[in-house]
Amino acid sequence: MLKELLWCIIIYSNGQKVEICSLISPFLIYQVKAMMKPRVELTQDDLPKRWYNIAADLKEPLPPPLNPATKEPIGPEALAAIFPMELIKQEMSTDRYIDIPEEIREAYYLLGRPSPLQRAVHLEKRLKTPAKIYFKREDLSPPGSHKPNTAFAQAYYNMKEGVEQLTTETGAGQWGSALSLATNYFGLKCKVYMVGISYRQKPYRKFVMNVYGADVVSSPSNETEFGRKLLQEDPDHPGSLGIAISEAMEVALRDEKTKYSLGSVLNHVMLHQTVIGMETKMQFEKIDVVPDYMIGCVGGGSNFAGFAYPMIGERLNGRINTEFIATEPRVVPTMTTGKYEYDFGDTAEMTPLLKMYTLGHKFIPPPIHAGGLRYHGSAPTLSALISTGDIRPLAYEQKDCFDAGVMFARTEGIIPAPETTHAIKAAIDLALEAKKMNEEKVIAFNFSGHGLLDLSGYAKHLGKE
Repeated sequence: MLKELLWCIIIYSNGQKVEICSLISPFLIYQVKAMMKPRVELTQDDLPKRWYNIAADLKEPLPPPLNPATKEPIGPEALAAIFPMELIKQEMSTDRYIDIPEEIREAYYLLGRPSPLQRAVHLEKRLKTPAKIYFKREDLSPPGSHKPNTAFAQAYYNMKEGVEQLTTETGAGQWGSALSLATNYFGLKCKVYMVGISYRQKPYRKFVMNVYGADVVSSPSNETEFGRKLLQEDPDHPGSLGIAISEAMEVALRDEKTKYSLGSVLNHVMLHQTVIGMETKMQFEKIDVVPDYMIGCVGGGSNFAGFAYPMIGERLNGRINTEFIATEPRVVPTMTTGKYEYDFGDTAEMTPLLKMYTLGHKFIPPPIHAGGLRYHGSAPTLSALISTGDIRPLAYEQKDCFDAGVMFARTEGIIPAPETTHAIKAAIDLALEAKKMNEEKVIAFNFSGHGLLDLSGYAKHLGKE
């Protein structure tokens, strides 16, 4: 059919318009034109009405969270002190789809949803590859990342249950910025504990959160018992996401009008992010393409899960053969060298035990610029899929990722976040492999955030520091 279409185009170029229109259908012409466009757009009417829950399609039931003292599975009541009941229900649900409330869908319009699926045509040319490279534009939200997709959902459910303030952690500041915007939107206060090294590396992230109305402190801090303990041991402690989680939870547990909000790892967070993948699935269907590879970077796993889970569900049900690749820093090799076992989600051992790939909850990561990827563990659902071979993890050096980010910026014009460069690095490697094998592969990755507030990292990279 494609050969016949090619003849039609050649005949048309010679002016014989009547003959070619009888050879092909208007729908086929539309499809080919759509495939050639650099962007695949959806309308507001296409905005998903449901989130997808991977728990419904896992090969085996997800190992439950455990009480650290008894090692028995916990019930909803154990989480009620830190989360609203509706989020707890979502956390434990095995329903394949969960409806998105209309108030959240309206908020998603503010974030620019649906977001475009874009073809990296200039990067393809630079690489001289036969592969087609697509990326999902999650950098276009007001805070510049995918994080608002769950921030707005979490703020909404807390607001509905009478919560007045949310506490949270943030690494590079993308999650803190998103939750600051969401809490302001729904009339809540927000307290953010930002990992100390990122607080110092990325001061403008703090100011973004301040503009949105949040109170931001460097973690470990003197505001919590756990923070004070760590600072007494090391006044220049670099902090970690596990420590910041502990501080945020400690504050939430002290006040019944305050709840805790998590930016990654837990099932309900992965669920909310699947608005990305539901859109992506529609966009690939629109151009009649099934990607050979789907890629996302992983700290806890939220942007990878949001992008890939709906399509992983298709693979688990035998409908596609796409390969899924999760990338991480080589110095925080949670998925590639971590152990698949029960561990705490925080450093102070305040959370339930979660079965996940982990480097140990006491792990203090080195101060790389990909602050959102410095978490010691991976999401339980993501970990389960890695353990069954449905996701392939890869680890990269920081310098190689920045090189990939600079190439992307110089070809596609967008400066990626240091976290996102890990996905770009994998996409470039796969495109070069396709070039070597002369294969027309389709590669897709989630462009999880821009790097306009991460320029100090690029400055050091360009200066070869």
